Amino acid sequence: MTLPHGWEMVVGLEVHTELKTASKMFCGCANEFGAEPNTNVCPVCLGLPGSLPVLNERAVSFAMAIGAALHSTIAPSTFHRKNYFYPDMPKDFQISQYDLPINSGGYLDLPDASRVSIERAHLEEDTGKSTHLGGSGRIHGADRSLVDYNRSGVPLVEIVSGPDIRSSAQARAYASELRGILIATGASDGRMEEGSMRIDANVSVRKANAPFGTRCEIKNLNSLRSLQRAIDHEAMRQVEVLEAGGTIRQETRHWDEILGATSTMRTKEEAEDYRYFREPDLVDLAPDQAWQDRVRASLPPMPAQRRQELAALLVRPSDAQLDAVQVVVDLGLEPFVHAVVAQGVEAPLALARTSNELAAGIEGLANLTSDAFAATLLMEQRGELSATQAKTVLGELLARGGDPRNIAGAMGFEQLSSDSLGATVAQLIEEHPDEWARYREGDEKLAQFFIGRVMKLTKGQANGKAVIAELQIRR
Repeated sequence: MTLPHGWEMVVGLEVHTELKTASKMFCGCANEFGAEPNTNVCPVCLGLPGSLPVLNERAVSFAMAIGAALHSTIAPSTFHRKNYFYPDMPKDFQISQYDLPINSGGYLDLPDASRVSIERAHLEEDTGKSTHLGGSGRIHGADRSLVDYNRSGVPLVEIVSGPDIRSSAQARAYASELRGILIATGASDGRMEEGSMRIDANVSVRKANAPFGTRCEIKNLNSLRSLQRAIDHEAMRQVEVLEAGGTIRQETRHWDEILGATSTMRTKEEAEDYRYFREPDLVDLAPDQAWQDRVRASLPPMPAQRRQELAALLVRPSDAQLDAVQVVVDLGLEPFVHAVVAQGVEAPLALARTSNELAAGIEGLANLTSDAFAATLLMEQRGELSATQAKTVLGELLARGGDPRNIAGAMGFEQLSSDSLGATVAQLIEEHPDEWARYREGDEKLAQFFIGRVMKLTKGQANGKAVIAELQIRR
């Protein structure tokens, strides 16, 4: 979306990602999604009197891994009590980090070569989960509310970007790239639909080069699509208010996916209306250099490096191929491409089949070995299978596994003999003299016309490359 002339949006994102630890942040309760409500709880995560928190070492390692991947400075940090009242906060405070976070500074480079700064990436615990019954599903107008404290105390890292984002598309690209990094580090599964990654968007508008405007925060966006739509709507709403002579109030807003609009949740007295004080039951956190070095050494390649390595297999990659590279890396499928290229498959073919057929049938990857994938593509590459036949064989491999040659034989995918193909092409030339004349005069588009007719007559058994070769011979 483009704002009216002269207006610019300013966006910063706060991304909350749950960490893939076995237990919660400050107690031994299971960190498990989907368990029966209020079964993974104890006096610590319920905030009962006399209970004391004990820091999860694995959560600290994950937090440092995220910081290292984002080029942040890892430093000694402290925990604070972030005080506010809400039904899903059994202690009426959340243990978080305030002025001394474990990760500060850093940046994230996007595929379009833009850079978004990182202000901080700090540790904290998650809240419980409220379910509002009746009405719209929100607390206002609900008949009653249920609270599940299983999520209370789950380890979180909150990653705060600088106000560097200037479009909803850039915000989506940032969130997508960050999600890929979080998954690559092993710190998170990135499942937005399960709440493992949630995004708050701070949105304001201004005239070009003017000071920042008053921002509004859109809470708990749980999909990339919602993120982009919510930012576009909120920026346009603010422009309309300002152009009508109104003012923007600093407030927290709710995004309604069905209505496609934001609405006021609560206004804010100040930029930050929480109250913090040091957590008296936790000592300062000061990871030594050896621990930091172990975390950095354990980091696998990040998405940007994996895209670069995949693109390097191609000669002058097209925009479409670069889009395919993005799809393959986003889905973590690049090992298939590298494996079959090492066995002699041409990189463009490997990339095309991986970004299309494998991506579409990703649920069946457990049935597909890299050897079977390579064998199928090599059969296609040598002309033993047409593209359509190779796709059909891949579909069968993804559904049930097996040997690609046996599958091709069982399906009757036998290439025509050269004599039979030549006879078919000769027949078509005789039946379509005008098209043949235009092809001979240089109209290359007519090659597809003849390939299509050959495929129809041979019920898909011909190979497109072989058809073109036959046409060239007769040209």
